[in-house]
Amino acid sequence: MSSMDLEKLKMTGAGRAMAVLTSGGDAQGMNAAVRAVTRMGIYVGAKVYLIYEGYQGLVEGGDNIKLAHWHSVTNIIQQGGTVIGSARCKAFMTREGRLAAAFNLVKKGITNLCVCGGDGSLTGANLFRSEWSSLLEELVQKGRITDSLAKQHNHLNIVGLVGSIDNDFCGTDMTIGADSALHRIMEIIDAIMTTAQSHQRTFVLEVMGRHCGYLALVSALASGADWLFIPEAPPQEGWEDRMCARLETSRIKGSRLNIIIVAEGAIDINGKPISSTYIKDLVVKRLGYDTRVTVLGHVQRGGTPSAFDRILSSKLGVEAVIALMEASPDTPACAIGLSGNKAVRLPLMECVEMTKLVQTAMNEKRFDEAIKLRGGSFENNWNIYKLLAFQKPAKTKSNFSVAILNVGAPAAGMNAAVRSAVRLALAHGHKVYAVNDGFQGLARGAVSEMEWHSVAGWTGQGGSLLGTKRTLPSKHMEKIVENIGKFNISALLVVGGFEAYRGVLELFEARSCYDELCIPMCVIPATISNNVPGTDFSLGADTAVNAAMEGCDKIKQSATGTKRRIFVVETMGGFCGYLATCTGIAVGADAAYIFEDPFNIHDLKTNVEHLTEKMKKDIQRGLVLRNEKCHESYTTDFIHRLYSAEGKGIFDCRVNVLGHLQQGGAPSPFDRNFGTKLGVRAIQWISERLTENFRQDRVFANSPDTACVIGLNRKVISFSPVTELKAVTDFEHRMPKDQWWLNFRPLLRMLAKYQTSFCEYVPGEIQHVTQRSISIDSGF
Repeated sequence: MSSMDLEKLKMTGAGRAMAVLTSGGDAQGMNAAVRAVTRMGIYVGAKVYLIYEGYQGLVEGGDNIKLAHWHSVTNIIQQGGTVIGSARCKAFMTREGRLAAAFNLVKKGITNLCVCGGDGSLTGANLFRSEWSSLLEELVQKGRITDSLAKQHNHLNIVGLVGSIDNDFCGTDMTIGADSALHRIMEIIDAIMTTAQSHQRTFVLEVMGRHCGYLALVSALASGADWLFIPEAPPQEGWEDRMCARLETSRIKGSRLNIIIVAEGAIDINGKPISSTYIKDLVVKRLGYDTRVTVLGHVQRGGTPSAFDRILSSKLGVEAVIALMEASPDTPACAIGLSGNKAVRLPLMECVEMTKLVQTAMNEKRFDEAIKLRGGSFENNWNIYKLLAFQKPAKTKSNFSVAILNVGAPAAGMNAAVRSAVRLALAHGHKVYAVNDGFQGLARGAVSEMEWHSVAGWTGQGGSLLGTKRTLPSKHMEKIVENIGKFNISALLVVGGFEAYRGVLELFEARSCYDELCIPMCVIPATISNNVPGTDFSLGADTAVNAAMEGCDKIKQSATGTKRRIFVVETMGGFCGYLATCTGIAVGADAAYIFEDPFNIHDLKTNVEHLTEKMKKDIQRGLVLRNEKCHESYTTDFIHRLYSAEGKGIFDCRVNVLGHLQQGGAPSPFDRNFGTKLGVRAIQWISERLTENFRQDRVFANSPDTACVIGLNRKVISFSPVTELKAVTDFEHRMPKDQWWLNFRPLLRMLAKYQTSFCEYVPGEIQHVTQRSISIDSGF
């Protein structure tokens, strides 16, 4: 469907009433979803009601159903859990309960319902919708409502948002809360690793996931755990011997710790539960290692939502309202899901049926099928975990050698990519060289050979352990070519930002002068600015958005209880506004100034007036983000002075420059997982190119498709030749000419109550859920 006109949309909302509730287990990000649904509902002119305590509140009615206004959802985006409460409700499972619920909705004139919860909650909503007309008939017969009222509200539209930390709902790449739960798990694993290292301990960590092993699988992949138990893949008979042998081997090779991750629903091949205490006792008895159990429990549900969950919930919440406004009695009930980086509408019952198929396959011990039904991403994670968890001797030596280097500024996730690339290259039989300090190091000959254990424990480390420099190869071309020949390097893997792309482009263009450069070259994009052409996401951007968001959360909190105050916060990113825009949505900023969305003095004046109005009411603070290079004249200092002068007597203004805080810190779960996957895919691609281009005892690769950027585009990992990307690159401003995330901009303005034009908003398409559609790996 094409983009839509706001005025038309506003007319569709006028005179209509909608309600939002959260149900089932809570998940971080539910508040961001409630905020987006409420504000978008008000924005399109509808009356919006908040239903407290989930279905329980819907059944009991009264004060549990309250009319919301714009400020009802102020300052909740950063809170975990759900501020409107959630409850598991037995009454709603009965016809009487649903009758009471229908009565409470009709009384308020509500015929549009948005439910945020798991598959049980959404199935309940669908049943309620299908029974709606018969429930109204019954209410008329009992004389509780009039016939004309029943006719006026003869149809209920529902839309679902999937809130579940388990990420166990088929059809959507991610559910609300899953990323935040992974953040909690990784924080704990990182903390446990330091104590385990000190005492040479083995830790058995039990994570949530009674029926779904997603959290256990991704945290094992992101932490490099020694052994993993998930319900979808029970270990074969005799696993006890194999596990103990694996732990012992890793200790013999110098490891001081072992990490075993268990999903709470882990079972053996006969369906018998495997408990964390059983594993602990086994390790103590067989190996005599000092072993401890840590059960993470409800810690995983708690805490503040991650940036990904806040942005996801905001995007899905806005789409949910539009889907409700466009719904008719003939449209099937839909759930709003994520496909790549777009919100899509999924037929609700197709998703529920597909989700049930997984459980059926597990009950019937068809485990390989269960893993496939979980989706391409789950299956890929499982295969990569098995590939990298322990050393497999290479079947044959290949006579090829791969050099790996980091180029540009450090970015979280670089080390994860290097680790997986080194290990897979060794498994393929290649010799692996690490190059210190980028192209400069390659020119200097700072090259050393890597072994399997050289990269142990690298996944969770921030920055660049190889060392990185911004220097481009053109400065040292002769020396670089000499060392490629000296070390007999057959392929280059460059992990880095825009300089990495430019560097490989320079090497490609120098192929006509130097035969030594006719080797496969691959760039893994890694930069907090997310400005490398050929990919939607770069390694490090997710960690940087989270770091900026945490900084802004604290800045906002500092204003609580003080006089009215506006903060102007400067983010990094060069000319690319990705960091400022995503952080802006995640923290509920009032404005985010970026280079790609030109602004003038009139826009600044409008923003000042908007904030002045806001401050006259009961809001105490404002937050304005500015990308470091968004405008050469309207600097951070200029904006600060303008706001200070115009807001005199109403609010005061402060400046914060977040600086290198955005570059540091441990990588987020997404960056660890994404880096690991990109490292694997890059080496698979390099190995294929090496074999294809090997003739007369040497590698000779001079076609454009042998120098590529690996990237995630929508949902597919693809390889784009560096020469083809020249046409879509703005070299002056170091970024791609077209950027997918610019469609976040109207969302940011709308949620901050600006009268923005929605003609650039493209509503989600309907996407059917089939075994084929879920088999695509989304890269998450």
